[in-house]
Amino acid sequence: MFAAYAARIDRDQPLSGLELGERPAPGVRPGWSLIDVRAASLNHHDLWSLRGVGLGEDKLPMILGCDAAGIDQDGNEVVLHSVIGQTGHGVGPGEGRSILTEKYQGTFAEQVAVPTWNVLPKPKELSFAEAACLPTAWLTAYRMLFTNAGVRPGDSVLVQGAGGGVATAAIVLGKAAGLRVFATSRDEAKRKRAVELGALEAYEPGARLPQRVDAVIETVGAATWSHSVKSLKPGGTLVISGATSGDRPAHAELTRIFFLELKVVGSTMGTKEELEDLLAFCAATGVRPVIDEVLPLDRAREGFEKLESGDVFGKIVLTTS
Repeated sequence: MFAAYAARIDRDQPLSGLELGERPAPGVRPGWSLIDVRAASLNHHDLWSLRGVGLGEDKLPMILGCDAAGIDQDGNEVVLHSVIGQTGHGVGPGEGRSILTEKYQGTFAEQVAVPTWNVLPKPKELSFAEAACLPTAWLTAYRMLFTNAGVRPGDSVLVQGAGGGVATAAIVLGKAAGLRVFATSRDEAKRKRAVELGALEAYEPGARLPQRVDAVIETVGAATWSHSVKSLKPGGTLVISGATSGDRPAHAELTRIFFLELKVVGSTMGTKEELEDLLAFCAATGVRPVIDEVLPLDRAREGFEKLESGDVFGKIVLTTS
């Protein structure tokens, strides 16, 4: 079957290890399901995999891709939960959790095998491309907002780095849930788009906000960390799920964190139950993932190049037909 896969690890030039071509079709094992992939979406996790983060040389070649929507063996339209081994279903009892492409072959292929427990019904209201955007970036944003930040309608939130998949999802979900959303981006066009999607205002990174906020959604890391901490109300919550600009900020702002009793919460992906809630939320409210571009799988390299350049707003989706 045709697939996009990591053939080599290169920390400095990750795309040099990306190959497109034929790979063995997945085998079927007890407790697992074979899915015909219709759409899959790119995440920064795929670029990090090509750099060897979470993916060892001993696992190569590895088909990339965490997210997918498709058709199961019974003809049902389905969405895949990307976290394998979260409850032990389909794997050994002592196996820790992992994300597709870390230990098991991913979704950038014509077929993928996952534990049957990881297969959820796709709401009829969502297209395959839309549904394929939800299991990683949008689920991450959902958990950051509603589980780990614990915000409620009327609360205020700052989303750093508008344009990225998680940040874009947080703006759209926050608006739909009745939050007052502020956003930042270095790019003027992205700031304008953030406002169009529901942010009250969008600013350059580091700009003073008109008010301090209840929570900050942080995926940028070192470049925005100090601003994130300084933007919080006393007792506010900073939720971080990524550090695309690095994980070592020049100023940790420890004094401000303890003096104002701020909370810093790490967040990774989400649960199957949260994905079910997110799917239902999108179906019921009309909220849809923001898609930057849809490409056929054989043009996956173009999608990776665009993601690496940062010239993207929303999700890049790959389709198999």
